[in-house]
Amino acid sequence: MKILKIKLHWQILIALALAVLFGYYVPSGVKYTAWMGDIFLTALKMVIVPLILSSIISGVTSMGGGKNLGRLGGKTMLYYLSTSTLAILTGLLLVNIIRPGVGIEMGLTQSVEGITDNVGSINEILMRIVPPNIFSAMANGEILPIIFFAIIFGVFITQVNDKYKNSLTTFFEAVFEVMMKMTMFIIKFTPLGIFGIVSREVSRNAHQLADLAGGMAIYMLTVVLALGIHAFITLPIILRFIAKAKPYQHFNNMATALLTAFSTASSSATLPLTMEAVEHKSGVSNKITSFTLPLGATVNMDGTALYECVAAMFIAQVYGIEFTFIQQILIVVTALLASIGAAGIPMAGLVMLTVILTAAGLPLEGIGLILAVDLPLDMARTSINVWSDSCGAVTVARSENEETSVAI
Repeated sequence: MKILKIKLHWQILIALALAVLFGYYVPSGVKYTAWMGDIFLTALKMVIVPLILSSIISGVTSMGGGKNLGRLGGKTMLYYLSTSTLAILTGLLLVNIIRPGVGIEMGLTQSVEGITDNVGSINEILMRIVPPNIFSAMANGEILPIIFFAIIFGVFITQVNDKYKNSLTTFFEAVFEVMMKMTMFIIKFTPLGIFGIVSREVSRNAHQLADLAGGMAIYMLTVVLALGIHAFITLPIILRFIAKAKPYQHFNNMATALLTAFSTASSSATLPLTMEAVEHKSGVSNKITSFTLPLGATVNMDGTALYECVAAMFIAQVYGIEFTFIQQILIVVTALLASIGAAGIPMAGLVMLTVILTAAGLPLEGIGLILAVDLPLDMARTSINVWSDSCGAVTVARSENEETSVAI
């Protein structure tokens, strides 16, 4: 099995390299290969809702509900809020030191029509957690309401008669096992899917490569540097000294999931691979992974939160707006809340950025500045989101005294 996974890593890397070359040098041929990426993403999306529903319900029932769920849920949310806050502060520090927006003069009239659609207030984002119709939420792929319903449903399964409790518990555990089998079958086609996705995106954005080497390069460098500090310093420190785990070994275990997250720019689409790697490679129990990871794929967006903070400050600097310390704290808090409401799909962070710009009184037209370079940054921040989710699962597992395969 280990040899198979190493082989898959190489297949994904080769597919990425070939996709970049193919998309750049043979853009006319992309229309014949793009369908592979579409089918791959559609297949992953097909299993997301039943996988999340069955995994959370089986995870909650295995904890016994009540006291255990409260303890585990508290630890999980404490980790998520803490790491997201640390990520935002890292981005805020670097953007104030480097000041990438100072001195940049670019056109601010690029159309942002469509980007601000379906963006509500923070209140509305939080209100969407409770679904008026769970079947409608499932049909529309609304993850937060599904997670809320699954947790409540799992808790009340533990409150019914043993006859029904055992039947329902066995049923959802069986559904979860079937969904994981389906997911593993889909994963075998990851290299083909990634080739289709990346080659198409490269062909679409090849004409903008010159822009990346211009004034926006410093902005991109700031985001990437902040993401790198969070990924390779902050999170490993948490793993090493709080979780008492081996950061490098866990990172190696997560290679396939992280590469897929980078290629698809979707933490939700990567969720099945993340769960498989954390449980079967890093040795975290199903009880922990089935609860923390689906929740993390929706509410724990370290990379997205960091990016939103840096982007907002960058836009303010371009417009010559200086923020006070209090105003910057407002951006931190809003970025944290907006990242919780962001969906685990490509460009979700860009959509939620409008919430922050509105709260900070910045012009929404500023989004036009960063559209051209958003794709590579979206891919990078999604990888950090997934990496943080996996570190959270290990940290919570170690706090529960589990003997994982990455424990020191």
